Amino acid sequence: MPGPPVIRSAADVTALINSGRARGGKSRAITFIALGGIFIDAYDFSSIAFGLGDITKTFRLSPVQEGVVSASIMVGALLGALAGGYLVDRLGRYRMFMADMIFFVVAALACAIAPNYELLTGARFVMGIGIGIDFPVALAFIAEFNAMRGRGGKVSLWQPMWYLATGASFLVLLPLYFLVPMAQHGDLWRWAVGFGAVPAVVVMLVRHKYMDESPAWAAGQGDLERAARILKNSYGLDVEAGDPGPAVTQRASGLKEFAKLFRGRYRVRTIQAGAVSALQSVQYYAVGFALPAIIAGLLHQGRLTSILGPLLFNLVFGVLGGLLGVRLSNRLGSWKLALSGFAICFLALAGLGLMGSASGLALLGVGGLLGIFVFFHSYGPGAQGMTIATLSYPTSLRGVGSGFGQAMLRLGSMLALFFFPILSSALGTGVFYAVALAPLLGLLVLILIRWDPTRVDVDAEAGEPAPDRNRGELTR
Repeated sequence: MPGPPVIRSAADVTALINSGRARGGKSRAITFIALGGIFIDAYDFSSIAFGLGDITKTFRLSPVQEGVVSASIMVGALLGALAGGYLVDRLGRYRMFMADMIFFVVAALACAIAPNYELLTGARFVMGIGIGIDFPVALAFIAEFNAMRGRGGKVSLWQPMWYLATGASFLVLLPLYFLVPMAQHGDLWRWAVGFGAVPAVVVMLVRHKYMDESPAWAAGQGDLERAARILKNSYGLDVEAGDPGPAVTQRASGLKEFAKLFRGRYRVRTIQAGAVSALQSVQYYAVGFALPAIIAGLLHQGRLTSILGPLLFNLVFGVLGGLLGVRLSNRLGSWKLALSGFAICFLALAGLGLMGSASGLALLGVGGLLGIFVFFHSYGPGAQGMTIATLSYPTSLRGVGSGFGQAMLRLGSMLALFFFPILSSALGTGVFYAVALAPLLGLLVLILIRWDPTRVDVDAEAGEPAPDRNRGELTR
């Protein structure tokens, strides 16, 4: 009888998981626990979207101060993503996974009771740091505990989870609308934001009880004995720790690791991942995130409709579109999903611009186009920006790579949150034409760069010499 498999590197661990010998165990549970963090990320981002108008009135904010409150969480998320991506590779997935939950609990409660604009802005900034750290580590966990076939779909599960959480924030608001006296409706946002501390505590406790470090990361640090123990605990798989090669024990070294993203075979992948992440973020935060403002401002509907509309769009169109993308991931791959999604989002936004200020039955047409936009954003580019950024790099660079993708996503969101109110005020419904430039640019990038990480085992190529350009990644 052959002896137990021998592991000498992170690539060996990944190959073992890809071989199918490491099945079942905790991998599925770890995937959903990681997605629990993304649920909190999305909930905390969206819970304040409904209340921005009330916050402005409560604290008598100027337009600039309103923009600062709205963008503060994005600035924190940008810094958290850049620092968190490095720390995830340096300190490990598990340590960072546990630490970032503290940000969510403290910041959510501070937001809920904030007596002034300054404390609210500071708490949102801290919350953003936690989100920026959590996203790269969650996606790295999902990628490293699942086999290559189906990995793209597992990583893409973050998108329907995002819409489920966004819908949940409006689901919390709905009963409060009827239970809280009308005179106190201006404080509904405090209840929604503060409630975010509850799932954060639950996820933190579950993570502590059931999660372990990534075996691929442990092996990449030269701790093969620990990697073997994790494989035993997580999959019930007996493996033997061999002698690590000299390159295995190299650790992340800050800016040098970021520089690697723009060298050799990784350069065009990084450009594609960064562009898709940023552009999908622009279109989402201009339209999907701003649904309450669009319904109340551009479509002139009341407070209850501003709760029910986003609730419907997120829980129905967003979740179902994301699940369809997960379902088709193995068949189509990331590139085709992002390309087709951008194309339909462009057509939906152009249609919204043509519809203009609708009333009566025409509102149903506007609602249908908004639903189509949310569905195909979730199905395609919404998920694939971060999926590409996570799967395009080997274990040693995965945290930095996904952190860079998060940083580009946050840059896109800050641009959308800052310029959309200004443009909508100047252009009215013509603002949808301006937003349509984002999916159009996304289409052009994908036509030029045809890289699809769901078709390649990047950990297997990590030990190969890196050519300056991968064949097939650029169109000829």
